[in-house]
Amino acid sequence: MMNRNPPDLTLPSTLAARLRAATHRVLRVALSQYVTNGLAVALGLFVISLGVFALAGVVAVSSAVVGILITSLPDVPAPRRRKLTQMLPAPLLGAPLFVLVQLVHQDPVQLGLVLVAGTFLSVMLMSWGKRGGPITFSMLFSMLFAMAAAPPSSLEQIAVNTGWYGVGAVAYLIWGVLTTHALNQLFRTQLLAECMITFAQILRTQAQRLAPQPDHEALLAAMLGQQITLADYLQGTRDVVLESPTTAKRQRLAAMLLALLEARDHQLACNLDLDVLLSQHASASAPTLPLLQSALNTIAAELEQLALDLLLGRARSAIVPIPDLRERLHGALPPQTPESLEPSPLNAGEPDAAALLHSMANRIGHLHDEAVRMTALARGDVRPELAAVRTQWQLFVSATTWSWQPLLGQLTWRAPMLRYALRATLAVGAGYLISLHLPWDGHGYWVLFSVVVVMRGNLAQTVQRRNARVAGTMLGCLLVLALLATHPGGFTILLVVALSQGLAHAFALRRYLYTTAAATVGALLMVHLLVTGLLPAMAMGQRLADTLLGASIAWLFSYVLPAWERSQIPALVQRSLKAQSQHARLALALLNKEQTNDLPWRLARREAYDSLSAVTLAIQRSMAEPRQVRPPLEPLEALQARSYQLLAQFTAIKSLLLLRRAQLDLDVATPALQQASQRIQAELAGTGTGAEPGPAPAVAGQPFQPRPDPLVAADLTPWLLRRLALACAMARELRLAADRVKV
Repeated sequence: MMNRNPPDLTLPSTLAARLRAATHRVLRVALSQYVTNGLAVALGLFVISLGVFALAGVVAVSSAVVGILITSLPDVPAPRRRKLTQMLPAPLLGAPLFVLVQLVHQDPVQLGLVLVAGTFLSVMLMSWGKRGGPITFSMLFSMLFAMAAAPPSSLEQIAVNTGWYGVGAVAYLIWGVLTTHALNQLFRTQLLAECMITFAQILRTQAQRLAPQPDHEALLAAMLGQQITLADYLQGTRDVVLESPTTAKRQRLAAMLLALLEARDHQLACNLDLDVLLSQHASASAPTLPLLQSALNTIAAELEQLALDLLLGRARSAIVPIPDLRERLHGALPPQTPESLEPSPLNAGEPDAAALLHSMANRIGHLHDEAVRMTALARGDVRPELAAVRTQWQLFVSATTWSWQPLLGQLTWRAPMLRYALRATLAVGAGYLISLHLPWDGHGYWVLFSVVVVMRGNLAQTVQRRNARVAGTMLGCLLVLALLATHPGGFTILLVVALSQGLAHAFALRRYLYTTAAATVGALLMVHLLVTGLLPAMAMGQRLADTLLGASIAWLFSYVLPAWERSQIPALVQRSLKAQSQHARLALALLNKEQTNDLPWRLARREAYDSLSAVTLAIQRSMAEPRQVRPPLEPLEALQARSYQLLAQFTAIKSLLLLRRAQLDLDVATPALQQASQRIQAELAGTGTGAEPGPAPAVAGQPFQPRPDPLVAADLTPWLLRRLALACAMARELRLAADRVKV
């Protein structure tokens, strides 16, 4: 079988290449888990609502659709074992509010009290993080959809409406559980493919840093954002892919995910020597950097192609092996000079350009090895080694238990979630009072819809949602106006509602503009089923006015009882330091013969990345806040840089301990690792001596002989000692940067 050599897609030079790249991007979106999940939601909504419509008519289906929509909000790709518990709280907690709003619908005062109290209770459920978010909106939407319907004339009608609400909810619960089991293998593949594509984008950004005269600050900022996105995707992927990997297909995907995690570490380690090369050896390294850049782009293209092959479900035999890059890399690099091979003190300075280039080539070679491993696993050429994951997979997935601790932790005056709940409650109350005095009647609920979907826990997300909400509502109104002009029947309306809800569901976390436009179409058509007598053009104009009003209220109330990011960052920094310390301790213990299981280190590595992503996200959100309340950026940027550099140092050390153990002098390496671990723990805990750290005690006086070529059976102990000394220094700089972050 011929080896393929995919072109560098960074700057396509021909129209055919551009079309191919665009086609691949469209395919990746169309075949993603977002679209699959959205189509499953749309099909479930349509089938269930059509059945209810056929049995009981338009009034019954309007209440049933509310139950379906409420229950579908938490329906995202998730492990099969927790699907029911993930979805069930939404209709259970939404039903009482649905009933209460109907009971007090005709009393403006009581209705306002229910809306205010319901908003506060709903938003406080966000204390449970991502799991609580869909439940919060399920409760809010239960109230607002009940408010949108005509006031019930009797208790019997309320009971009937609630009954159909329950029918829709129960039917969709069954549908959601069944589709999760049916699509589980597909979701595993799609989630893994998305992570691979995101990681390929990181590699392309890394390659751009090797281009002539790169904008390092912009590229590093872009890479930070991509790393955050990848960390977010990885957790959802772990939850699904690592669940019960008991079959051969599941084991292959789980092994590919673990290989991707290793590749992420090696990519991070590529940055270690790049700054030194570009600053101190720019002229000497310039002729060779394009080769390394091409290698990174080649690996990225191979990963993108492998992801597309997985999404397309191509036969394993059709997945072409990745050609070997190592010999080409090292063969084209300049030979190491005799001076670089001569013994020199460990602290005498950095290696020369040739040694650093070979070191970077090794990192890229490790990246290549993981890409080769993923391809071989996809082809079935190698068997996955997953003994630890099979027996302890529960440790890798997100928590599933519902406890009171997250909520109790937010019941203090300075807690961000309590302030968010109070802020949202005041905004809803103000929006409701204003809606009672508008020159048009019957659309107050749309003002409140805009308030609750626009307002977020921080100003940055609120502003983003405000703009998307207004633009999406305008687009949705135009689409509904065009549809109603054709005088569609009930079947057509139900079909469009289902498709629009599926589209809104699919892009809720990716493109909120699409979500709000589709949600506007669905909501307006649902209201059209309930309310008659309004001219379409007049209704559209009122919707736009209500949207502008609600979005403005949400934005203005974002400044009330604010929980600025600077008050949250110190706790996030402390969490990150603790995670870095734990990761350092376990990474430096990997040489221990008694350490036969690397699972604790893998878990510590995950927490180190996740905690650092939380800090970076908080910094990004603070950029939308008023200048006078922003946190000091310089120490925070230094903290981010030092954190990633420390993680990269441990990746380089881990590679030596696990992949080059035979080339280490254990009599020297073992005490050096122990002493470096103790020093790093002390530095990160703030109990260090405060002196500028030099080499670790066990490495003083050892010669520095940079010979990183893996084809040469050299003693790599000096490289390990250098990494340990740099890690100790980096830990101290990280602690100093953390101390400069003010409360």
